[in-house]
Amino acid sequence: MIDTHVHLYDQAFDPDRDLVVARAKQAGVSHCILPAIDKSTFRAQAVCLELYPGFCHKASGLHPTSIGRDYRQELDFAYSTLQGAVAIGEVGLDAYWSREYMSEQILALEEQVQWARELDLPLIIHSRSSFPELLATLKKCSYPGMRGILHAWSGSAEIFREANRYGHFLMGIGGVITYRNARLAGVVKEIDLTEIVLETDAPWLSPVPFRGQRNESAYLENIARELARVRDVNPETVIEHTTQNALSLFFLEKHE
Repeated sequence: MIDTHVHLYDQAFDPDRDLVVARAKQAGVSHCILPAIDKSTFRAQAVCLELYPGFCHKASGLHPTSIGRDYRQELDFAYSTLQGAVAIGEVGLDAYWSREYMSEQILALEEQVQWARELDLPLIIHSRSSFPELLATLKKCSYPGMRGILHAWSGSAEIFREANRYGHFLMGIGGVITYRNARLAGVVKEIDLTEIVLETDAPWLSPVPFRGQRNESAYLENIARELARVRDVNPETVIEHTTQNALSLFFLEKHE
């Protein structure tokens, strides 16, 4: 299994990070993608990459909630960290808390899409309460070979298909799939397994039965099992497809 989105560098893991990694490997996790947030997380992310080479892989970018009026310095710093990255992320748009800096978020996303184009890297895209703006940005910036993950997907199958008119995007499925009355279960029934990857977003969004506790990559197995139940296939089928999808997207075979 591959955890395509985990913030292993977060301070929530400081007391027992080695044990968290050991449990993940024991559960069958072979790779973890560590998306950036902003300048404040760079050092901790770098330490994780150094401690767990071949297991942890870097994504570089600027998270939309870290974008304000004076975002330029943060964006320039993110650009300076691109060497060795397997993806551009975590990038995107977020209007859940405020729309005050939406224009700045859009400008930053457009620029980071250009990084992905120049470096031929996939995008890890965050979108919350911002699907119209996201689709408009993807349409404007679309290019041959544009690809990535629509992280922590919360939209409809129709919006997902619309996004895929402008590039090749996979749906990131995490712990929310295990929540009661989760609309996501109905959505994933309409999406082929060749278009899905697994993620935890740890330390947040823990799957049932760990909801309310710190999340970790070992729980990816619970997400895979629930996705299998919803899709009425065996967990091995889910794991096989989602793992190959992630390997191909991030070219992780060369990091084996």
